[in-house]
Amino acid sequence: MIRKRSLVRRTVAVAAAGAAALLLAACGGDGDGSSAAGHGGHGTATASAPASQGRHNAADVAFAKGMVPHHRQAVEMADLAPERAQSAEVKKLAADIKRAQDPEIRTLSGWLASWGEKVPAEGAMDHSAHGTDGMMTAEEMAELEKSSGKAFDTAFLEMMIKHHEGAVEMAETEQADGAHAPAKKMATEIIASQSAEIEQMNKLLGDN
Repeated sequence: MIRKRSLVRRTVAVAAAGAAALLLAACGGDGDGSSAAGHGGHGTATASAPASQGRHNAADVAFAKGMVPHHRQAVEMADLAPERAQSAEVKKLAADIKRAQDPEIRTLSGWLASWGEKVPAEGAMDHSAHGTDGMMTAEEMAELEKSSGKAFDTAFLEMMIKHHEGAVEMAETEQADGAHAPAKKMATEIIASQSAEIEQMNKLLGDN
């Protein structure tokens, strides 16, 4: 009877050792997989690594929620140019800005909806949140609306440079902290296109 119990114990120990070895092997496999994907470690994060195209994090949400009203304000500014700008270059730049940012607003809003996040409401722009993100205050927007001719061109260029610099900063944060590959790709495109436009606007200001 004692011999039988010790045999059972030995069988259980062998089974447990085998299970532990299998677990270690699985963990080792996960480690390799996660290092190829960048970060992740073990467990559920690693299991979802192949679906990294679809995953997102808080930085992606913040990027989309911040960039939607930011882009909307740029489009609002651009919409003033056809009637108020004197310079043909300023009118063309405004049209280019609107053409680039309108589709991005739709894409960003689509991501938020698919993530179960609230899309910032139209007209719910927080003008008080200007500063690091380059947003204009309500007063600045009112001043721009009231100006025309060369005064509009100068104000528009100065404000849009500040606005673009804010967008570039937001995009750099997304590149550093985001997880959603399409959002990071958009951030790269925003940095490239808006940096080029900043350079162009500085040149136009110098010509004025």
